[in-house]
Amino acid sequence: MILPFHKMTGAGNDFVMVDNRDLSLSQVLTHDAIAALCDRRFGIGADGLIAVEPARTGGDVRMRYYNSDGGEAEMCGNGARCFTAFVDFLTGGQYPVLHFETLAGIVQGRMNEDRSVTVQLTTPKDMKLHVLEPSDTLPFPVHFVNTGVPHAVVYMDNVDDLDVMKLGSWLRYHPAFAPAGTNANFACVLSPQHLKLRTYERGVEGETLACGTGMTATALLHAALTGAPSPISLDVAGGCTLQVAFQREGAGDFSRVTLTGPALMVFEGSISL
Repeated sequence: MILPFHKMTGAGNDFVMVDNRDLSLSQVLTHDAIAALCDRRFGIGADGLIAVEPARTGGDVRMRYYNSDGGEAEMCGNGARCFTAFVDFLTGGQYPVLHFETLAGIVQGRMNEDRSVTVQLTTPKDMKLHVLEPSDTLPFPVHFVNTGVPHAVVYMDNVDDLDVMKLGSWLRYHPAFAPAGTNANFACVLSPQHLKLRTYERGVEGETLACGTGMTATALLHAALTGAPSPISLDVAGGCTLQVAFQREGAGDFSRVTLTGPALMVFEGSISL
């Protein structure tokens, strides 16, 4: 069959976007087909594929997110922003505030006047400071929080010359995060409310130019460790700066967590499956 699609990017984190509101694509979007579509040499090329589907549990629509290896994941922060913009495009701006279902729970998204997108993410959980102490492999402590998907975060002096593939893979498969594994984030502090970040994504199995849930995890753990106030800005490998805002409920408890940044349509097309 011929599959129509749009290509979108959220701060360099790129996605194949498909409209499956009539569920006509459900049988063809198999694990192998999604991996082939996301292949950067033989397919469209993307960090993941996102499908718009009908709501099931009370949202306006449902977001299905698949990593580039074809496996479905709970959530994606940059993907959620692109999803919000894509639904706004498909519906002609029908939803001033979009409530959409994910495997991590209901997420809210809205288009801003400057065409940036803000998403209010699910409440973070399972925050653990110093889940791993410094070691010969990684001479900095490792912290953890689930911001819809699991994230390990390391704060270090500099991330410019870091071997993200080596250290990211080491953390992603570390027994402390088994059996699900984790995403791995490496950050340095530029100022109390400004960080620089590089991320290794589980499912992509490599560094991506941005990761929304990783930015969120990095900002919240930084706030928990240092008391930094909201909002926190993060520079990502794709060259963009995004903002994470939140309300504090206690030393490690956060609510009303939002992520704001760009979500751009790159091109549209069709491909034979």
